[in-house]
Amino acid sequence: MADRGRGAPKALRGGGVHQQPAFRKQGGGGTGAGGGGHGPQPTMDKPKREAILDLSKYVNEKIRVKFTGGREVTGILKGYDQLLNLVLDQVEEEVLEPQPTKRSLGLAVLRGPTITLLSPVDGSEEIANPFLAPE
Repeated sequence: MADRGRGAPKALRGGGVHQQPAFRKQGGGGTGAGGGGHGPQPTMDKPKREAILDLSKYVNEKIRVKFTGGREVTGILKGYDQLLNLVLDQVEEEVLEPQPTKRSLGLAVLRGPTITLLSPVDGSEEIANPFLAPE
């Protein structure tokens, strides 16, 4: 009763021998959900996709990270993955409300989907807003 067979064709439910359903052809062809009626697809290897952002040059460097929602932290980049999850050491959060202060967080893992901006601290400086109308 543990295997209710949801999502499997009736012929495959139960504990019998599992066989490939008749509507699925070997090689991915056919008009099933994945085939699309285009016939068998060639088995060419796709070229490996390069990352848009090469973070390897920032490892062991101090970086600034801004998140959705407005939070901002700085720290030393120790590691990352293809989803832009980051590991930062000596992390300091810059809290702006109610008055500007810094809060030390130590070692932190930052989730990639929440990151909106990533920049090196060294070599960057704050400039005046060029889009403000002169007064």
